[in-house]
Amino acid sequence: MALLLKESDVGQLITMPMVIDRVERVHREYSAGNAIDVPRERTRLPKAALHILQGAVPSAGVFGYKAYTSSREGIRFLVYVFQAETGKLEAVVEANRLGMTRTGAAGGVAAKWLARPDAKVVGVFGAGWQAEGQIEALACVRKLEQVKVFSRNADKLAAFCARMTKKTGLPVCAASSAEAAVRGSDIIVTITTSATPVFNGDWVEPGSHINAAGSNSLLRQEIDEATLRKCSPIVVDSRPTAVKEAGDLLPLLEKGRLHAGALTEIGEVINGTRPGRERPDQVTLFESQGMAIQDLIVAAELAKLARERGLGLEVDMGG
Repeated sequence: MALLLKESDVGQLITMPMVIDRVERVHREYSAGNAIDVPRERTRLPKAALHILQGAVPSAGVFGYKAYTSSREGIRFLVYVFQAETGKLEAVVEANRLGMTRTGAAGGVAAKWLARPDAKVVGVFGAGWQAEGQIEALACVRKLEQVKVFSRNADKLAAFCARMTKKTGLPVCAASSAEAAVRGSDIIVTITTSATPVFNGDWVEPGSHINAAGSNSLLRQEIDEATLRKCSPIVVDSRPTAVKEAGDLLPLLEKGRLHAGALTEIGEVINGTRPGRERPDQVTLFESQGMAIQDLIVAAELAKLARERGLGLEVDMGG
């Protein structure tokens, strides 16, 4: 019997601390060669597209894939989890909240290992669903005092700040400009769909850490070259994925101004095989593209918790 988890089930089970723990663990395993991840493949039609990520997490006893479709009507996410030893279908998980939470968690893991320990002010670009997870995750790994958010939609921004202030207990306020969001921020987050850089690299101050989480294709670019020149190290979730679809990095990679070997995986920082932040004045960057293994390790844990608590629907399929 396979377990079907709807969004309502996921909402009852998922927590940011749990997801941060699982995402950190799977990156440690991936960069040690103990997990498998296949970069995203896309099938495009005139009005919609299908996106598939696949991988395996042996320590959790699972392999599988995330499939999602995108169109003008929206995006729909599903994660399929299979037992690693038998190949039987373990669970199918609706994965909108799962994906938002694990994307935020990846940023939280990166900030834990790369941001200054005394980081307390965050500047966020984007006031959508995904930005919620980014702020929640950062609040789990650093003692934040202020969050500044910049978005071009003033009404949406005001509502977002009010909602996140209530949710986190932190002062989440609207930044008056893109520059105001960057200057004075210890951690800068970009989580937009922008095709052009959202801030000027000249505004980035020494000691900052940047989580860039919105640019996962050549059509998107949130970070400019001036910013990239300031960053050391440039950290990615995986080199194969970054080389394939990190819109912020691809122009420099194609021009030969940046080489794949210079990119550090976050798992290598966690494992201590490559350095992360070594000085307080360094500007560090994490480029987050998303990996199947992140979704799979979280989905496997959700399936386990659901069975313990009697949630979800058992269906006779894939057995």
